[in-house]
Amino acid sequence: MARVTSTFRRGVRLGVPFAVVGFVLSLSFGVLATQAGFSRLQAMVTSTIVFAGSAQFAALAIVAAGGGIGAAVAAGAMMNSRYLAMGIALAPSLPGGVLRRVLTGQVVVDSSWVLANRGDGTFDRGLLLGTSAPQYVAWVAGTVVGVYAGDVIGEPGRFGLDAVFPTFFLGLLITELADRRRRVAALLGGGIALARVPFTPAGVPVLVAAAAAIIGLRA
Repeated sequence: MARVTSTFRRGVRLGVPFAVVGFVLSLSFGVLATQAGFSRLQAMVTSTIVFAGSAQFAALAIVAAGGGIGAAVAAGAMMNSRYLAMGIALAPSLPGGVLRRVLTGQVVVDSSWVLANRGDGTFDRGLLLGTSAPQYVAWVAGTVVGVYAGDVIGEPGRFGLDAVFPTFFLGLLITELADRRRRVAALLGGGIALARVPFTPAGVPVLVAAAAAIIGLRA
């Protein structure tokens, strides 16, 4: 328990820079959600429950284009399909029964998964929980600010907020490229995703690109 507490505190420190980025991203979501017709409460509840940037923005794009709630939920689920592979990799490192592991898995986001990865196929649970904690708080707080300050901010592109999302994921990718097998997987995955984007719905390219991880493992 003492070790988990120690790594949790270290995780909080490591998670703060990502929390700052998450605040900006969720602020953008709050602005766009209210512009798309969400009530302030709906936007805030969405961020509180979903806590997944790519899924929320994908669902928001469907709603803004006139699509139904079912299509929006489906798009969000497809964007989050990468968590299937991430969860399978994480499961052996989580103690307890199925329910406890499922509940712990709800806090996983891309950056916490990357930071908690020990590089040998195992994950540090304390670090995972610690890095997610400030990010969750910042994500919800950013949405609250966005829904109430939307009239002042206007279009997110006005301040370059639309460039934060791709830059954020690029930063995560760079930290993973030290290993040769991961470089192979990243290049293959990027190529596969780009090839599928013009022909498949949102989320499918990400799911299909995950096959590159198997090839990279054998490289």
